[in-house]
Amino acid sequence: MSGAKICFLEATELARLIRAREVSAEETMAACLDQVERTNPRINAIVTLVPEWAMRDARAADGRLAEALARGEDVGPLHGLPVAHKDLAPTRGIRTTFGSLIYEDFVPEEDALIVERLRRAGAITVGKTNTPEFGAGSQTYNEVFGETLNPYETTRTCGGSSGGAAAALACGMVPLADGSDMGGSLRNPASFCNVVGFRPSLGRVPTWPTQAAWSSLSTEGPMARTVRDVALMLGVISGPDPRSPLASSGPEEDFLGPWSETSRVRGWPGAATSAGCRLTRG
Repeated sequence: MSGAKICFLEATELARLIRAREVSAEETMAACLDQVERTNPRINAIVTLVPEWAMRDARAADGRLAEALARGEDVGPLHGLPVAHKDLAPTRGIRTTFGSLIYEDFVPEEDALIVERLRRAGAITVGKTNTPEFGAGSQTYNEVFGETLNPYETTRTCGGSSGGAAAALACGMVPLADGSDMGGSLRNPASFCNVVGFRPSLGRVPTWPTQAAWSSLSTEGPMARTVRDVALMLGVISGPDPRSPLASSGPEEDFLGPWSETSRVRGWPGAATSAGCRLTRG
């Protein structure tokens, strides 16, 4: 399968292919990194890239899958899928700037809860996506990395504040990305870049760490190229956590239902139509 085709597969289908060993996690990651190298210099969606870590983790994922299959066990629902994290979410060992010169060289010592859950489900971190300073704004620009452009029309805005995530998805750099939303920061850039951003109900996706644990304004959530892929990711990142006082106390839910075999969120150990862009498909 060509790298270009891999990059624009639905996350649910790509997860199925990796689980069936029809495509390897290493092959998938190499295709996505090639796509980043080809398109990101013009769009500026991913601002911190960790290709060596990503390829190392992809090779390890293939090894874990082989071992799991030999034992008759399952792997996480996002096993082997590349994912990018908004530069507001702390990532252990990976620079997190919050789009601010104050934190230009800041490297966290712990992961945000949403990053923890994505990795535990088998997703592999590619890097960090651009955001306005401290996520304040409906256009994605900051003094550390500059502006993220709209993949369909580079003279237009990609929206914000999760504009880097939306642009990366539209360009096929990653199949899944996380974002956050106070007044439209998941939904606005998704609509501008022809992808899907979903703002969950308060507490559905708990936030940690945070300086405003009791705030009812902002929430983290999933972004992808299809509703089905958003449902897959939401099933992984939702659910209670004692570190978040506003977290939903309800049981874990499977938002995919019967759509795909990758919906087996609760069955894996540790569980708590593609849109392309004219620039890259043209």
